[in-house]
Amino acid sequence: MFSNRRKRLAVILSLVLIFVLYLQWPAAQDARLSWARPSPALPQENLEDGKFHWSKVPQQYQVTSFRSVPKPFRSKIPKIQHAFPAESAKSRAIRLSRLQAVKGNFTHAFKGYAEHSWLHDEVAPLSGNSLDPFGGWAATLVDSLDTLWMMGMHEEFERAIHSLDKIDFNTCSLEEINVFETTIRYLGGFLAAYDLSGGKYSALLHKATEIGDMLYKAFDTPNRMPITRWNFKDAAGGAIQTAPEVILVAEIGSMTLEFTRLSQLSGNPKYFDAVQRIMDVFYEQQNRTKVPGLWPVVVNARDLDFTGHGGFTIGGMADSAFEYLPKQYLLLGGAMEQYHELYDGALKAMKRNIFYRPTTPTQADILFPGVVDSDGKTPVDELVTEGKAEHLGCFAGGMVALAAKVFNNPADLLTAKKLVEGCLWAYESMHQGIMPEIMHLLPCEDPSNCPWDEAKWHDAVNASYEEWLPTPVRVENERLLPGLIKIDDRRYILRPEAIESVFILYRITGDPALPDRAWRMFNSIVANSLTDIAHAALDDITVPNPPKADSMESFWMAETLKYFYLIFSEPDLVSLDEYVFNTEAHPLRRPTTSWW
Repeated sequence: MFSNRRKRLAVILSLVLIFVLYLQWPAAQDARLSWARPSPALPQENLEDGKFHWSKVPQQYQVTSFRSVPKPFRSKIPKIQHAFPAESAKSRAIRLSRLQAVKGNFTHAFKGYAEHSWLHDEVAPLSGNSLDPFGGWAATLVDSLDTLWMMGMHEEFERAIHSLDKIDFNTCSLEEINVFETTIRYLGGFLAAYDLSGGKYSALLHKATEIGDMLYKAFDTPNRMPITRWNFKDAAGGAIQTAPEVILVAEIGSMTLEFTRLSQLSGNPKYFDAVQRIMDVFYEQQNRTKVPGLWPVVVNARDLDFTGHGGFTIGGMADSAFEYLPKQYLLLGGAMEQYHELYDGALKAMKRNIFYRPTTPTQADILFPGVVDSDGKTPVDELVTEGKAEHLGCFAGGMVALAAKVFNNPADLLTAKKLVEGCLWAYESMHQGIMPEIMHLLPCEDPSNCPWDEAKWHDAVNASYEEWLPTPVRVENERLLPGLIKIDDRRYILRPEAIESVFILYRITGDPALPDRAWRMFNSIVANSLTDIAHAALDDITVPNPPKADSMESFWMAETLKYFYLIFSEPDLVSLDEYVFNTEAHPLRRPTTSWW
């Protein structure tokens, strides 16, 4: 009898528990799906206010079914950042002094922009003139928003927020805008500032949605491929659009992060759908190009042929198309294996045909990304890699290091270190401690055994120039250091790629030598670029006191100074386990423990 009473009690308790769970099920479903829900701060656009709205411009080629952002698989992404130990009082004091030095230079540059060129794209650091190369939409201001927040400059951040209403994306100082640049600087800038500030400022999401709707119109073509050099005024007037036959691979392949994040925050799948259509073409044609695994610098978007051209690089005009593959995987929380496969195929080809070890007097075991041309007939194993080294290509070390952690490939981390060491070698070897924009080196015939051969270097130098000169004269005239065979572009335009990769490698490995080397890079750059107004690009870094150009692109404050600041900050400031950086160094929130 006692046993029967126990059984009845157990049944009753089970029924009660089932009923309670049933009542809680909607709430549980609510929590489970909250990652994909529009932000509660998303402003509702007043479409009847008599103003022009991009969201009201009709689509000539309507999309009838949108692909939704997939639900993230958070458990698939391993921890990325190094477990940093407690630092000593001495180390902390050194780090903080360096941190303040970086912030002081950012404050100087931002003050120069605010006083001379507020709401213009750029300030000219020598004359103080205002420049508007990106349409007059305050590129430096938008690009600097998240850096202001990171550095605790909240008063300046608030002033910038209050000025956003004055940025009118319906008027432009240019006839034609660069959709890629507008996406990474403006859309990325607004989204990152919104994410970093905890979703507190609805104006940021409002502007992101506004410019997202404008850029979405560039995809209104028969095959839904975008026009990347786009006459937005014609589009606003209802002109029929067609994607171009010649388009840079970086410009069509580097919008996934920003459009995906906008879909995640707004709950509107159209932005993600737009860029995913592009990536499906990349995926389908990856192994049909003249260097399988890679896509050429130029692709044909009109005919959906990404295979025809024969020039391959991961440097300028191609870089971020490859950079975004593992980063999009991260932003989607591992939900699409397509991006893992795309990256794996690309990296295999890079190791085979792009990465090369240069011949150096010290026999340094370093790598650079080079260039390769293919006629489509020569076997890929017989293609010759050109020893070009671009500052833009210095992002590669950070990309490979990040992906090595994301996809749990420890061997690739060694490749990443060699790539980072290559760019550090360039900084530490050059005359002013700064790497030039473009140079050429002599690739090793055998990467595993590469002795220094001065005669071979001299022969390579002579072969690089049309007019003959005695080699010692040529080396002296061109200011060539041993190992360099040509310096194609002697400028340094305040680029971030080298410090970007140093930062990522440091956050991943914790190598204590990297901040010290970054500090030397920083001092070399600032010592040569500082002006009374801000900081200036340099025309020739091979001469003492390099001549300054009257130019300071917005990425100086959006990227270069930001990465210097982050390498000297506490490691949990914008952790790689919580954020993924777009190619303009704007950190977008990953689907980790919380989601707005």
